[in-house]
Amino acid sequence: IKNRHPSRTTLAIGDGANDVNMITAAHIGIGISGLEGNNIKASDYAIGKFKYLANLLFVHGRESYRRNSYATTYIFYKNILIASPIFFYGFVSRFSGTLIYHVLMYMAYNVAFTALPVIWFATSDFEHTKEVLLSEPELYKYGPRQLHLNFKIYLREVIYGFVQAILILYFSFIALNRNSSNTKGFFGS
Repeated sequence: IKNRHPSRTTLAIGDGANDVNMITAAHIGIGISGLEGNNIKASDYAIGKFKYLANLLFVHGRESYRRNSYATTYIFYKNILIASPIFFYGFVSRFSGTLIYHVLMYMAYNVAFTALPVIWFATSDFEHTKEVLLSEPELYKYGPRQLHLNFKIYLREVIYGFVQAILILYFSFIALNRNSSNTKGFFGS
């Protein structure tokens, strides 16, 4: 199957020692702990019984794809948002090397905007309940149809990142110019 259709993803499921070659040859291998042998060491995923397969594919697989799709576009957006103001500030400062961010803020950015959202997203974000995902197989088709991750969504996030980076730089200049030219304070009070 892999040789006939190289663009397709293959899945192999086995419960015995004679299935190890099939499981390792497939893109995704699922080992079921069985009586014939313990081949789960050679698999990508291991389940205890065959009845857990639907749950693995249609609930965890679909939610994992959705979360990874959102996380991928978020990481691009987040990195554009931190790097673009620095780049655009280079034109304003004539590439003098002046820092636009405080060093601690720059270092804390990835912790605050990468680690914490990913932890929350991985543990708390569920689009549908398990029962809904198992009863409505149409929801599984979002992955093959690329409704969560495609070039249009990627381009949208890149544009959002650049627009917001320009707005951050613009409003920062307004705030700094008011503060430096106005002796009454930041908001003129």
